[in-house]
Amino acid sequence: MTPDIATILSGAIVGVILGLVGGGGSIIALPLLLYAVGMPSVHAAIGTSAVAVSLGAFGNLVVAARNKLVKWPCAIVFTAAGTAGTFAGSHLALQIPGGKIISLFGGLMLVIGTLMLLRKNAEGDPDVRLTLKTARHMAPVLIATGLAVGTLAGFFGIGGGFLIVPGLILATGMPITNAIGTSLVAITIFGATTAGTYAWAGEVVWRTVALFVAGGIGGSIIGQWAGKHMASHKPLLQSVFAGFVMLIGVFTIYKGLP
Repeated sequence: MTPDIATILSGAIVGVILGLVGGGGSIIALPLLLYAVGMPSVHAAIGTSAVAVSLGAFGNLVVAARNKLVKWPCAIVFTAAGTAGTFAGSHLALQIPGGKIISLFGGLMLVIGTLMLLRKNAEGDPDVRLTLKTARHMAPVLIATGLAVGTLAGFFGIGGGFLIVPGLILATGMPITNAIGTSLVAITIFGATTAGTYAWAGEVVWRTVALFVAGGIGGSIIGQWAGKHMASHKPLLQSVFAGFVMLIGVFTIYKGLP
């Protein structure tokens, strides 16, 4: 299999997962770029995946905004704090050997897989708002969570959606549907910030980005179609995918060992 075909298929896999389970696809982008596509280095894979993650999130954000699922004041505060963390995290990662990063990334996959298993379709309060009155208790948690998740997103070149969504629910009490829509603002900006840092360092392979995104678009269409026909099995699909993420995490830790 040629690298170009492997890149398109890898993008399609991520797109199908996003369409089927509504998130989590970006967490396997880095392992796919490293072990299926054969990127020249961990840093190049991180930079390239960050561009793809940002573009994919922006496309989904447009849809979420049209459906009025984005809590914009919450998104702005969370993203502003997180962008500072993303900038710091991406610069720090460039100073660390790729082997160490990939082992840490495997550990993060285990954490995210666990969060996916625990995630529930929380009802929440659809009318929650960030105002001068509510900011006293909501803003500190939004800022702290945004900073922490942004740092991880920048360090590993991921969207961080499965960390952002629980953080938004914890800070605001919004429903999970709104948390997913609102998280797309942060994922888009975090990815763009990380991508800019890596592009400046020459660690983005633009041809791979184009092929990966093209595959992702096709995969998303297939995944959304399949998701509509398998809606009643979505919890099972999420659990299976969570287990898959954790298995890849174990494999990634193994590959990163000396």
